[in-house]
Parts: sequence; C-alpha cells; structure tokens
Amino acid sequence: MAVEIEVVTIAHAIQQSVAPVFLLAGIGGILNVLTNRLARIIDRSRSLHHRLESLSAERGVAVKEELAMLTRRARVVHRSIGFSTTSALLVCVVIAMLFISAVMEWNSSLVVAALFVFAMVFLIFALTGFLREIQLATRIMLNGP
Repeated sequence: MAVEIEVVTIAHAIQQSVAPVFLLAGIGGILNVLTNRLARIIDRSRSLHHRLESLSAERGVAVKEELAMLTRRARVVHRSIGFSTTSALLVCVVIAMLFISAVMEWNSSLVVAALFVFAMVFLIFALTGFLREIQLATRIMLNGP
C-alpha cells in the first residue's frame, strides 16, 4: 500500500510540474528568437567591418554610425538573452522544488512563489529588452538612410 502512495505522490508532483514546463518551452522560443537576432547583428557587423577598409571617408562615417547602432543593439539583445536564461533557470528551480516538496511532503509554497515571481520579473526585463532592440532596429528604417 505504501508503494501506491509514493507512486501517486510522484504522479501528482509530475502533474504540478507540467505547467512550468510549458513556460520553459515558451522561454526557449524567446531565447531562439533573441539568439537569431544577435547572430544577424554580428553577421551584419562583420560585413560592415570588412567593407569599411575599402570605403571613402564620407561613406565610412555612415558605416561607423551603423556599426555603433549595431553595437548598441547587440548589447540590448545580449542583456535580454541573460534575463531570459536567468528566467529559464529560475523556472527549472521551481519545477525541481515542486517535485522535491511533493515527494518529501515539504511545504515550499513561499519559496516556489518567490522563485516564480523572480522568474516573471526576469522574463519581463527580457521582453522589454527585446522590444527595445526592435525599436532600435526599426529606427533606421523609419528615419531613412
């Protein structure tokens, strides 16, 4: 009979962990988008650095301005990736805490709630950075060459 209770407890712990796993999958998708944006920024920057040597001084100024904007965008994306990764790690800790507390019959509700709130705060920072990077990227299109 005791074995059945343990299996039920473990099954319940797994059920509790499913919702944060979906959140983790969403954060993974955000990380994928952010890393792709960073890769494109880096590729564009490398291309401009190679072209910079063969350009006139007048055109070189415009390229240097674009490189400065790319550097700014890369920093914003880099921070967003850090915030997203921290959020994902906190969600992983939440999942582990839910599982451990269910198996060990330990009340970890305050710890889990606090970790979840921190995970959401870091996710908010990441999404705010993502929005900022989009604004910086479209500023070039809206203001013209």
